Amino acid sequence: MSSSATSLFEDFQQLVAQVPEALQPVIVAAAGAVPFIEGEGAAAIGIFGGLNPVVAAIAAATGNFLCVTLLVLLGSRARTALVGRSYDTSDGRRSKRRQKFQHAFERYGVPGVSLLGPLLVPTQFTATALVTSGVRVLAWQAAAIAVWTTPSRRP
Repeated sequence: MSSSATSLFEDFQQLVAQVPEALQPVIVAAAGAVPFIEGEGAAAIGIFGGLNPVVAAIAAATGNFLCVTLLVLLGSRARTALVGRSYDTSDGRRSKRRQKFQHAFERYGVPGVSLLGPLLVPTQFTATALVTSGVRVLAWQAAAIAVWTTPSRRP
């Protein structure tokens, strides 16, 4: 993790520990909306900040999902506005990230990209790329956020 990401993570953790208990889930939800922290990082922030693990996971997943939902809705509106316009990608100017996404999408489909997306890029980017491709994604993104945010049970 980069020093700026570590600092942001620590800042959220300190903030959770300093605010009144009733506001702690709100801070955790806000952390869940940040790319690269997302649900799993925000849940850890909440737990280390003193929140009940279940409350931390629910708040983190909620913040992550609300952010993804907003991006999907905005992406959908942008796509609707652009439908009918054509663009030429035959000149090889597509970004490496977009090519990586497109390859994963063709290989794994919406469920695979939604569930495996956090390994490649943050869920906010995955959801936006999916919706701009014309795919409905919120249900799969909700499932992916829940899977990645829920703490695993290890013996």
